Amino acid sequence: MTTPEKRIADLGLTLPEVVAPLAAYVPVVRTGDYVYTSGQLPMVGGKLAVTGKVGAEVSAEEAAAQARICALNALAAVKSVVGDLSKVVRIVKVVAFVASAPGFTGQPQVANGASELLGEILGDAGKHARSAVGVAVLPLDAPVEVELIAEVR
Repeated sequence: MTTPEKRIADLGLTLPEVVAPLAAYVPVVRTGDYVYTSGQLPMVGGKLAVTGKVGAEVSAEEAAAQARICALNALAAVKSVVGDLSKVVRIVKVVAFVASAPGFTGQPQVANGASELLGEILGDAGKHARSAVGVAVLPLDAPVEVELIAEVR
């Protein structure tokens, strides 16, 4: 059986270190059989590669690619408390926040970046309920932020 970590490597990706919190919170909490991540920005090496509003400075396609990074960061947070992504029974819920220019309505397509990556890595366990929410601004002027809830064993 192929592990989620192997699928990540097969996609040419690396599970990053857990992104340090920007304020007074922790990046991930496990309670019972559930893991809740804090909102994950598309940080790579401690920096945002892209900033701005989606539909203005950032295209929907660029933002979807950034949402993939957010999902990878969220999986790193999950792994930090469960030790092995094979312990993920299911991604229960994903919430994607999209910093949206006025009139931009493509939040679901941006969120697909995260959703599709979770499916590629976790298969059926990556299928989840989801909200894609347009917001005025996100921390550090990030174009997208993703949080998730995972059921684990």
